[in-house]
Amino acid sequence: MPAPPPIKTPGQHMTDRADLMDKKRLVKISKYLSKHLRHRPQRLDLTLGPGGWVAVETLLDACRKHHFPISRKELDEVVARNDKQRFSFDKTGKMIRAKQGHSIDVDLGLAPVPPPAVLYHGTRQGSAASILENGLRRMGRHHVHLSRDAETARRVGARHGRPAVFAVDAAAMEKQGYHFYVSENDVWLVDAVPPRFLQRIAG
Repeated sequence: MPAPPPIKTPGQHMTDRADLMDKKRLVKISKYLSKHLRHRPQRLDLTLGPGGWVAVETLLDACRKHHFPISRKELDEVVARNDKQRFSFDKTGKMIRAKQGHSIDVDLGLAPVPPPAVLYHGTRQGSAASILENGLRRMGRHHVHLSRDAETARRVGARHGRPAVFAVDAAAMEKQGYHFYVSENDVWLVDAVPPRFLQRIAG
């Protein structure tokens, strides 16, 4: 017979609920920061500096004024624990930025990097036919986002429904003059991927 499930004490149940609430709070903060550090800083009266940086104290003060107070401890937790590693502090810990994914005009200061021979892109299956015909486009972002491995791309695509995964012939693209960049959290970036460099491998 299978072993019975462990019995939790009342204290353990309270801890589990607290952890769940904590995770929900961190996700909420992460989404809020993504909106304002990647897309709409003006909504908080923020001006992003070169590289997309803003002073931590300026950000926290702006959040407080707009009725979404965030503590420095919570901010540290979001930067450290966000599963997509979207944000980073500078070396002093006094400045913060989103690592990539901006739809506003910001120069992240990334230099071209030779890519792996093959990179991958994950999306929802409903977009696959259009991608095969038109290629990958930025769609309002600064770059097309690519993954180093197919499994990561599949997880990205699964955020939007049933995923489709494409292999990108990055080596051939580089030979034809396309520039690739890589963010601090290992997201590969390129301006566009024409259809001839794409192969649908899943979904």
